[in-house]
Amino acid sequence: MKLLLSLLASLALVGTAYAGGEMKEVCKDKTDKAGKVVNDKAGKPVQVCKKIKVHKKVEGDKGSRTC
Repeated sequence: MKLLLSLLASLALVGTAYAGGEMKEVCKDKTDKAGKVVNDKAGKPVQVCKKIKVHKKVEGDKGSRTC
């Protein structure tokens, strides 16, 4: 029983370690097969939005590589 609880606790910690990224919503205009922008009834372009995770870029100096 203790082994099962410790396994669940470790899995929960791993799940929270990967959830640290910043979420950003990216939208772009929807196009048809001909490549034209699709408009709604009001005449505004229809947009397709997706949420993506943005990772921080790690800067380093060139001297730190060992390869």
